[in-house]
Amino acid sequence: MIGFILTGHGEFSCGLKSALDMVAGDQPAFQIVPFEGSEAATYGDDLRSAITSMRAECEEGVIVFVDLLGGTPFNQSMMIANDVDKIEIITGTNLPMIIELLFARNGATDVTALAEQAVTVGQAAVTRQSLASVMGGDDADELDEDGI
Repeated sequence: MIGFILTGHGEFSCGLKSALDMVAGDQPAFQIVPFEGSEAATYGDDLRSAITSMRAECEEGVIVFVDLLGGTPFNQSMMIANDVDKIEIITGTNLPMIIELLFARNGATDVTALAEQAVTVGQAAVTRQSLASVMGGDDADELDEDGI
């Protein structure tokens, strides 16, 4: 199995993990490493420990999902990936991306191909919608308020 590490600024990873648990349930080989102000001094070591532990558990590799290109979580992840093989870093992480990849990773053996799929799915998930486009016209009275 390919392992997943989710990290980002503040409550990003905690919030995304909470939403993921609600939609897809608890997942194996999935860990979060928040980057919060109070833990900034140990963040790099915490992230390295999480990645190396996950990599030892997952022989196919590990994907690190990061919130923002160029931020501390990204920079730290890239430095660690320089030292550990079969690590892929994905920035701009969103919920649809992670949900699809959780199911796609079953039986996957190529961490690079799975990372490329993450980018494709993540980009496709970003759209602009209006009530008219969702309803197929101006009939807003039929909107299902319960969600998906």
